[in-house]
This record gives sequence, structure tokens and C-alpha cells, in this order.
Amino acid sequence: MTDLEFLTQAEHLLSAVEQSCDRINDETEADVDNQRLGGMITLSFANRSQIILNLQKPLHEVWMAAKSGGYHYKWLEGCWQDTKGQGEFFANLSRNASEQAGQSLVFSA
Repeated sequence: MTDLEFLTQAEHLLSAVEQSCDRINDETEADVDNQRLGGMITLSFANRSQIILNLQKPLHEVWMAAKSGGYHYKWLEGCWQDTKGQGEFFANLSRNASEQAGQSLVFSA
């Protein structure tokens, strides 16, 4: 993967996260605040917990830091996959966000 390909796919991912937050806030009682600064998005929940998503450009990875731990994702076979075989990015983000928000939240590409 070239740097440009990584940046294109990573931008799609970050935009999808922002759009999912807007949809979640419109359709549910959850109050998920999202703040983006360059290649980083901080998701903040009502209980003051956070999930931080950060691009690691030199490694061509997206990192997620949640209460359950830290995760690294690479673009493989058409989606962002955990580098340790722990699943797909949006499924894991949905699971972590649901746990931290105390209600079912679905993030999608």
C-alpha cells in the first residue's frame, strides 16, 4: 500500500466515524461527542470515558485506544482488520463504544 492509498482509506474511515456519530446522536439518546484534530478523533461519552482513534502514517495503521485496551488496524482484503486477528474495525468500535456508552451503538463504514 502506498502512502496515498493509506491516506485515502484512512480518510474514508475517519469520515465514516464522524458520520456514524452524527447518525447515533440523531437516532438515539446517546450523546457521543466527537472532536477531530488532523488524523485523530476523540469520542467522548456521557460518563466522561473516551475512545481515541489515531492514524499512524509511517506504519499505515489506525490505532484505537478504548477502556478495553489498545488496538492496531491495517487495511487488508478490503477492510480495516486488527493486526492480532481480533476482528474488523467498525465491529470492534461498535462493541467498545456500546460498552462505554452503556447502550447499543453501531458504527459503520
